[in-house]
Amino acid sequence: MADPTRAAKLAQRIKVLVAEALRRSVKDDRVEPVTVTEVRVTNDLQHATVYYTVLGDDDTVAAAHQGIQDNRGILRREVGRNLTIRLVPTLEFVADTVPEAAAHLEEVLRAARERDAQIAKSSEGAAFAGEADPYRHADENDDERA
Repeated sequence: MADPTRAAKLAQRIKVLVAEALRRSVKDDRVEPVTVTEVRVTNDLQHATVYYTVLGDDDTVAAAHQGIQDNRGILRREVGRNLTIRLVPTLEFVADTVPEAAAHLEEVLRAARERDAQIAKSSEGAAFAGEADPYRHADENDDERA
């Protein structure tokens, strides 16, 4: 079992190597819009999960995913050439959905701010329906009973 800090350093190195390999070694136009966002390596250094995002529409994303799957061997070879470890980890590529989720969350928050602003605007001149002090006080109760 390897040290977790070593796995983290290896993950960072693999991230750089995969990004460089996508730019230099892979001669496929489908992988041009791919950005490697994160790499996680297991503590035994046998498996690496590469997270990536693609800028573009659904067709571009699907084409980029297929391009990465078609060039997995080239990417693993380039990673193996530049690492100084005995066994090259297997690479699993996963589309990173965090940017899309963040954009959706931003849209929901924007809509909530707009609704809050509308409610605040509609309640500007409003007054309370009851008295200014709706709570009974002890001296008022004594006056009513007497």
